[in-house]
Amino acid sequence: MTANHPSAGCLAPWAIRSVEDMQIQPSDLGLIARVAELGKRYGTGASTVTALDDVSLGLRRGEFTAIMGPSGSGKSTLMHIMAGLDSPSAGQVWLGDTDITELSDSALTVLRRRRIGFIFQSFNLVPTLDVRGNVMLPFDLDGRRPTRDEQAWIDELFDTLGLRPRIGHRPHELSGGQQQRVAIARALATRPDLVFADEPTGNLDSRTGREVLGLLAAASARYGQSIAMVTHDPVAASHADRILYLADGRIVRDSGRSSAEEISSFMLSMEVAA
Repeated sequence: MTANHPSAGCLAPWAIRSVEDMQIQPSDLGLIARVAELGKRYGTGASTVTALDDVSLGLRRGEFTAIMGPSGSGKSTLMHIMAGLDSPSAGQVWLGDTDITELSDSALTVLRRRRIGFIFQSFNLVPTLDVRGNVMLPFDLDGRRPTRDEQAWIDELFDTLGLRPRIGHRPHELSGGQQQRVAIARALATRPDLVFADEPTGNLDSRTGREVLGLLAAASARYGQSIAMVTHDPVAASHADRILYLADGRIVRDSGRSSAEEISSFMLSMEVAA
């Protein structure tokens, strides 16, 4: 749902304003996250840089969304603000029905730990922990052990991702693809409301990258996991249910599933227009 592109089968700008006027919660619209009139600026005076300019959108529950755009388009800034890693200059941000815009740093830390998963291009595994220890890290940081249902889910992740034979290995003993699988298992272990993936295939060969993208798509399709992936790769974006295109800090297109060729063509047209 974007206010910038109402013709894409989503709510029009007036509908978004009426949501705010009527105090309808994001969950009432089937949204797992939402931003309204979001702006982000860096610097002051003549040196001000606008990274995001009046962005309104919603991410639907159980959907795999790709966020695309050229370098400097604002896609990483958007992800960081939605994940509570950065604060906006203007606008509001919700995760579920929680307005995170004014939360304290300590409250944001707890929210990220309990309700958000992260998958990074660089894997970000703890080198001194084995596979099990890395996957269990979110629980350890929260000072608790998995429930019986959560442990069953973790066991399923180990089996589904092919990590069972490597469970006692440390990151340096794993291939790049195996390390990214561990990062995916860690992100999914707590069944977070939303998983953010930042160029998750950037350090992988094409075959392993396809496998990882297939796993993310399956997590969304089979288990209802909400995923937002920032990428510049048309092949990666073609695995998503929905693609948001950013340019100069604004959403310029909101489309459904598309082929890599269609995505490449639109990205090229954006570059030509720029």
